[in-house]
Amino acid sequence: MNYTPVANTDSSPPHPCHKGYDVVRTWSMKGRASLSQPGGKVALAELDVSVGGTAAVEDPRRQHKPPAVMERLLRRCRVQSQLVRECMAECLGVYIMILFGCGSVAQVVTTEDKKGQYLSINLGFALGTCFGVFVSRGVSGAHLNPAVSLSLCVLGRHPWMKFPFYVFFQVLGAFLAAATVGLQYYEAIRSFGGGELLVTGPKATAGIFSTYPAGYLSLWGGVVDQVIGTAALLVCVLALGDGRNSPAPPGSEPVMVGAAVLVIGVSMGSNSGYALNPARDIGPRLFTYAAGWGDEVFQAGGGWWWVPLVATCIGALLGTLIYELFIEVHHPGGPAELPPLDQGVAMGTTALEGVELDSEKPCNGH
Repeated sequence: MNYTPVANTDSSPPHPCHKGYDVVRTWSMKGRASLSQPGGKVALAELDVSVGGTAAVEDPRRQHKPPAVMERLLRRCRVQSQLVRECMAECLGVYIMILFGCGSVAQVVTTEDKKGQYLSINLGFALGTCFGVFVSRGVSGAHLNPAVSLSLCVLGRHPWMKFPFYVFFQVLGAFLAAATVGLQYYEAIRSFGGGELLVTGPKATAGIFSTYPAGYLSLWGGVVDQVIGTAALLVCVLALGDGRNSPAPPGSEPVMVGAAVLVIGVSMGSNSGYALNPARDIGPRLFTYAAGWGDEVFQAGGGWWWVPLVATCIGALLGTLIYELFIEVHHPGGPAELPPLDQGVAMGTTALEGVELDSEKPCNGH
């Protein structure tokens, strides 16, 4: 269909049923017309062409609908501070990880292995880690672990100023997740424990939330266990993010990090539950202390509570040092050729060393 310019020479008043606009140029192929409004102003309006060839001109002021109520509320809730947004992402990422992880433990324990076994727990924590990384990596880099944040700060890939904020919100996320699991399984936990909240013994339920050593394990044996497990985790994570080695395919990094947690769980979990993460242990432990298990959560296992805090950080630093000395410093050019801070993605797109891709500038859509 062809349209040719036609001047509107009809000077008769507009029909009462239509807006008072005069068409001074006909439609383009995109269906627009230039409209002459009172006062000499010109505006564009969409035209609806009927079969008979007439055009209904829509008032351009009606094309911009006001945002919905929910949209307006969400806009007001938008946080401008990049640091606050990163901290919220870390909190939610850890929450997802512990919700699925401790939830799987609760199901296995309270059903006495009838609806799950040890492998269920391994899968719960592995998949929880995977989805926790998916939730937060585009905003904060998905550390989800104070030991990981510490290692990146030591490497100069994360600002020390942000470290305490990250740690606080990681612990908060773990605490809230433990509280959610405790609420969800409250009646099951009470039933399993005979109405009591026990830390040790065959009916103990505190281990649903935090780690405790096996009866045969000494305190220092537990330290060695946690150092080795966390070091292995950091070696795997650094390798997955090393763009000059054999990094994980783009988009698969969260799955591979979850796989690393899974393999550590199935090979190093029997001694003390493979905490690997200070926030994963102390957040739920604080919940059990406040929720009725009492101060025995800090006394059991010969005062075990500090081991998942200290030994995991030592293990993370050791694993980082091992990977640096055995692999990364031997890349062509050595550390001098590491990408700048804003050219990678933690546990993500190109390299772990770029964990702060979005930490110094706003992220699109956040």
